[in-house]
Amino acid sequence: ISAYIFGDRKVEPTDSLIKIEAPKRAMDAALVPITLTMADKGNVKSVYLLIDDNPSPFAAHFTFGPAADPGELKLRVRIDAYTNVHAVVETKDGKLFQTVAFVEASGGCSAPMGVSDEEAMKGMGDMKMKFAGDAQGGGPLAATLMVRHPNFNGMQMNLTTRSVRPARYINKIIVSYGDSDVVTIDGDISIATDPVFNFSFVPAGAGPMKVVVSDTEGGHWEQSFTTTALSN
Repeated sequence: ISAYIFGDRKVEPTDSLIKIEAPKRAMDAALVPITLTMADKGNVKSVYLLIDDNPSPFAAHFTFGPAADPGELKLRVRIDAYTNVHAVVETKDGKLFQTVAFVEASGGCSAPMGVSDEEAMKGMGDMKMKFAGDAQGGGPLAATLMVRHPNFNGMQMNLTTRSVRPARYINKIIVSYGDSDVVTIDGDISIATDPVFNFSFVPAGAGPMKVVVSDTEGGHWEQSFTTTALSN
């Protein structure tokens, strides 16, 4: 997997620079929660998530901008078989370090959605954003981004027509605050339906937070959010 993603770049093991929290046995293989924690967040350039035995091992790549606070990430993924899940942190000097967790799950990539294509695509591209923290305190704020999108991966059967739904999934999300980038997310077929991402940022200067979402069929959506109304 490392050679497939990183070529001849060396990937060293670590038990401190990045940690991965994942259930040992998934309750729902199509909605497996993953938490990535980076201890030395000031030295983090990007983070990769890889799932060995999924049809496409590359799940996501998070690239942090100057407005990011890259201490923790949360997301939900599909897992197709009992497999190792790798979290790889890229430091600002270009070095790669990884940790691994084993997850027992089965059939997450081909699990049917249980609704028609039309119902699954209703409201596609709609976004919600929640914030937590003290906007006046000068510290980082926590953000939860929710995007309405079926993230069809080309493996799910339409239960009405008995045919396989063609792939159509979010492949890029760009989050910025004012003139500064927060995080760019490059995704693939392993990201769950109606994806949810949790991350933190430092709201220096004037906002708002802007989110740009693109998918593999040319879908493009943009939305801006204010951080003035915060929840605890």
